[in-house]
Amino acid sequence: MRYLMTTLPTDDQAEFTEQMGREMGAFIQELSASGALLATGGLEPGGVLLSSKDGEITVTDGPFAEAKEAVVGFALIEVRSKEEAIELATRFWRIVGNGKGLVQQVFGP
Repeated sequence: MRYLMTTLPTDDQAEFTEQMGREMGAFIQELSASGALLATGGLEPGGVLLSSKDGEITVTDGPFAEAKEAVVGFALIEVRSKEEAIELATRFWRIVGNGKGLVQQVFGP
């Protein structure tokens, strides 16, 4: 089962430290070696919003007023269960401290 773990911005995020970097590096290496980590990365602020209505496409460049709702990072994982995905997300948050994120199952091949 594939899951997308996303990170949302918050006002009380911890500052990135060398210790956090070491712990995150070890965590990513562990997930990569096990084959659970398929992709990971940070996302540019703002981005481009596309909307479609009645066949007309509108393209709007960011940043947007509600940037606090935007995804700032992600990890795509493959695990055996939702519980395992939640456990990995919990380990991630223990490393980075304060924050907010989502874990969602990815459907499809």
